[in-house]
Amino acid sequence: MKIERFEEIVAWQKARVLTLNLYTLFKENRDYSFRDQIQRASVSIMNNISEGYGRGSDLDFKRFLYIANGSCCEVKSMLYLAKDLQYITKSDFDDLFAKTDEIGRILNGLIKSLSKTSDYKIKEPFLSVDS
Repeated sequence: MKIERFEEIVAWQKARVLTLNLYTLFKENRDYSFRDQIQRASVSIMNNISEGYGRGSDLDFKRFLYIANGSCCEVKSMLYLAKDLQYITKSDFDDLFAKTDEIGRILNGLIKSLSKTSDYKIKEPFLSVDS
């Protein structure tokens, strides 16, 4: 199946839902630096998926998926802190952690599938030391 638009990517769809959940959940949180960090990390997941797709090469897409996966792990780490600081309930933690875990698994699957393809759409730029 060929992906025609980044909106078709399941990981992006799920990251979008996660981001909306986090914005809603922390809307009233007065720890502004915490709130900003977890929200920016969740936005980073969906934006790196879409930006990587938009680059038009499997190699770039894969690189941006790795970045999105890193942001996914950052959200997980922030969720632990949110639970420890009692900003969220255990139920909220479990729900959001499961969502980030699922997104991470999907991203890893996409990365693996791109690693199996050897036909990259772009070539590395030629660099000359004589220039």
